[in-house]
Amino acid sequence: MALPTTMKAAVLFGEGDLRLVDDYPVPRPAAGEVLIRVAACAICGSDPKILAHGWPNHPPYGQFIFGHEYTGLVAALGEGVTSFEVGDRVCVEPHKGCGICDNCRDGYYTTCLNYGDRAKGHRHYGFSTNGGYAEYACNHVNSVYKVPKAIPLDEATLLTTAATSLYGIRRIGGIQAGETVVVFGPGAIGLMGVLLARLMGAGIIILTGTRSSRLELGWEMGADVTINVRDEDPVQRIFDLTDGIGADAILECSGTTQAAVDAVGCCKKNGRIALVGIYGQPAPLDVNKVVQWNITVAGSKAEGERSMAQAIALLNQHQVDLSPLVTHTFPLDRIQEAFETAEKRLGGALKVVVNP
Repeated sequence: MALPTTMKAAVLFGEGDLRLVDDYPVPRPAAGEVLIRVAACAICGSDPKILAHGWPNHPPYGQFIFGHEYTGLVAALGEGVTSFEVGDRVCVEPHKGCGICDNCRDGYYTTCLNYGDRAKGHRHYGFSTNGGYAEYACNHVNSVYKVPKAIPLDEATLLTTAATSLYGIRRIGGIQAGETVVVFGPGAIGLMGVLLARLMGAGIIILTGTRSSRLELGWEMGADVTINVRDEDPVQRIFDLTDGIGADAILECSGTTQAAVDAVGCCKKNGRIALVGIYGQPAPLDVNKVVQWNITVAGSKAEGERSMAQAIALLNQHQVDLSPLVTHTFPLDRIQEAFETAEKRLGGALKVVVNP
């Protein structure tokens, strides 16, 4: 089937100026790339920030298509692509490193040393390179993964989220069977962290947050205890629950400075903390406790070290139902309404998906 020459796309024309256009040129896959007919693109917490302020090294306004949590069907193959076929159901990860710097060669492509340098091969889809709020998108095969038939494509947008949580877990050495795990922040990343911790054999899983509806969803994802931090001190409660010892492993997914402080506060001696959230200001951490209690604190940038592949395998193996996390869907021509719903959390919005 011949590909169209133009497509619908949500294009950023300036700060806060998002417009739906009907005649955006359909990209053509270069060598090593596939063209994806986008089926779904979820709104990530970083997308409203891009809408409001752009992103360093993004394509020119009037040409910039953002959105990075997308799925779809392979529509065309670039030269040399043999690992995919037209019609394959796929999802993507946003980061494709340059492949030549020291970090990329060591597998840390989410912290590529040539970030934003297209000439050296770096791509950050939906950020410094066009993404998925459109009918078609091109991705290098290094950033594309096949979606198992059991996972609907709307729900498969959450695989990027799952991989982000999993990378945080991997950065602190995994979760051992029976360990006490604390997850700060019941957003999509935190809730996926709860689910993954349960699948990996955690003992007690404690979820903290401020919204009762999301904490209740945490029970469905596998939490044993939920703490509303507006009602009680999470650090004291966690020590009470662990006989004064503290948590073995902590995922801080909220991005609030207080949660980062509390993560150190409730950690046990020789415990581990993954900082997964994105912070708007510095946090006054008790670094002396980090030293004296031999605590490991690791930053966790996105979905590195091919965590997508592991997340897909783990969720598919356990046939996990991700539908409770997808609370709203909108067609592409209602993308403004979709963003308003996501930003204002209308109707209890958690994960809002746009269908081009």
